[in-house]
Amino acid sequence: MVQTRRNFIRTCSAVSLGFMGLNVFTQCKPTVPKGENNGGYGPLLNDPDGLIKLPKGFNYKIISKVGTKMADGFLVPGKPDGMATFQGKNDTVIIVRNHELTSASEGAFGPKNELLKKLKPNQLYDYGKGKTPGYGGTTTLIYNQTSGLVEQEFLSLAGTIRNCAGGKTPWNSWITCEETVLPKHKFWEKNHGYNFEVPATDTPWLTEPIPLTGMGRFNHEAVCVDPKTSIVYQTEDRQDGLIYRYIPDTPGKLAEGGKLQALAIRGQKSKDLRNWDATTAFEEKSTFEVEWIDMKDVESRKDDLRLRGFKQGAAKFSRGEGMWFGKGEFYFACTDGGRTKTGQVFRYIPSQFEGTNQEAEAPATLELFAEPNNRKLLQYCDNLTVAPWGDIVLAEDHGHPFLVGINPKGEYFKIAENVGYQSEFAGVTFSPDGSTLFVNVQHAGLTMAITGPWVGREILKDS
Repeated sequence: MVQTRRNFIRTCSAVSLGFMGLNVFTQCKPTVPKGENNGGYGPLLNDPDGLIKLPKGFNYKIISKVGTKMADGFLVPGKPDGMATFQGKNDTVIIVRNHELTSASEGAFGPKNELLKKLKPNQLYDYGKGKTPGYGGTTTLIYNQTSGLVEQEFLSLAGTIRNCAGGKTPWNSWITCEETVLPKHKFWEKNHGYNFEVPATDTPWLTEPIPLTGMGRFNHEAVCVDPKTSIVYQTEDRQDGLIYRYIPDTPGKLAEGGKLQALAIRGQKSKDLRNWDATTAFEEKSTFEVEWIDMKDVESRKDDLRLRGFKQGAAKFSRGEGMWFGKGEFYFACTDGGRTKTGQVFRYIPSQFEGTNQEAEAPATLELFAEPNNRKLLQYCDNLTVAPWGDIVLAEDHGHPFLVGINPKGEYFKIAENVGYQSEFAGVTFSPDGSTLFVNVQHAGLTMAITGPWVGREILKDS
């Protein structure tokens, strides 16, 4: 199967690729055999170590484990979640990784905070009066693709809580998101529910913890950035959540302020896109024109941003989670959207006038890209990424999780199966050259590197 897809890539190489979304492969079509892994890499094989099943020719390696001492003397925190990769020096990859922690048991400072004394209070966003600091944050790994070894690993953001997903920026940084709206109280010194920016660097360095308050205070999940406009799009992990965008006053300078807006469907005020109601359900591939609604009081302590936005006319989604910008478009997952409440994937194509007062002349479009309503194909999609050659890769949550791919023809296939742990996959992301897929097994506290005959090593370029 891999060889067939490679032949397809070579056959199409002379064809002008044009628009670089998942619709790029329209003039040359591969012969795809029927079967459970339709359009994929073949059946998943048993793992002698009983951890992860992969297709033939693929291998995994555990590159990081919770509790291991890092280069800065802190411990690798637990519950690794969203992450992204950046090109490092020589053959290294810089990985910035979230940790969805609220307690000390798997924190970087040790179970009794014995390592907290290594830091000054202002180096953490929330010092917690020295007793209950924010245990989330991010770590950075420097991974050598030639040796397959982690050269360095260090704490890069401290004092935040429940850093779930986030997204990479075109200016070589990672935006990490707090999936909480915990307020300041006897345990916490500050309000939580913000995004923070972490530079991708190979030098051990603890980022100054500056909350990106203009991006809103809510149950953040993931973000993605349009490289052409620097507009940041955001998901909200609530069953009545919204999709937001943040237009910075100065491109690339998110902390300097900007405008927060919520996505609405043009001509359909307060549209419910969860698809739970059979009487108003819409079909897969349905498309909608989009408009955006200005939001006020974006740091409200009432946790009511989504409620006010919906009342103003914004569209409602269920548990917006993973989000990733591809080629001229982005995708986001809604974990329990759909008629069977087992997951949806939406695709957003920006307006040619995105973020300007001319948007109404050529509105952006939103498509229900995938809603299989079939647990054998996909269930509870969470984190996602777009492979350099166009496939979407989704990490499943709950139950018995898989890594699931959707190829350019819209066919589903399984990439990996977690058989060793009662844990979701998280943080799925490719190396910049597409040769390695990194993923976390969250509750086991493991980060893995998966290599093998990935299709389409030629990274798609914008025409």
